[in-house]
Amino acid sequence: MEKSGVQESKSPSELIDGRIAELGDWRGEMLGRLRALIKQADPDVTEEWKWRGVPVWEDAGMICTGETYKAVVKLTFAKGAALPDPAGLFNSSLEGNTRRAIDFREGEVIDEEAFKALVRAAVALNKFKAKR
Repeated sequence: MEKSGVQESKSPSELIDGRIAELGDWRGEMLGRLRALIKQADPDVTEEWKWRGVPVWEDAGMICTGETYKAVVKLTFAKGAALPDPAGLFNSSLEGNTRRAIDFREGEVIDEEAFKALVRAAVALNKFKAKR
């Protein structure tokens, strides 16, 4: 039985490629750049496509989601509140007890080393929690 068409036959990575291409503007470029940095920080990362179209990066649990809005590309770290953020990258969803997010706006420069350190910290936390 075929589920709603073409999307079902594509891998999560292909669906994320499609999202980046369909955006066709700075948001697609930003999402693509952030995706590349996540993969550099964690070569073992797996990509998922959840909740009807949200790119998700995982390693021993969820690292972060990548959502695109009109004015921002939002990366939400599942356990962000428990992560060290010495560079102060988190700038959204700061009131919660668990998640933290980074809103990237058009033309913003990414602190690549700080971002990759945050990804690595999220993976380390997932692996630590998985061992318990």
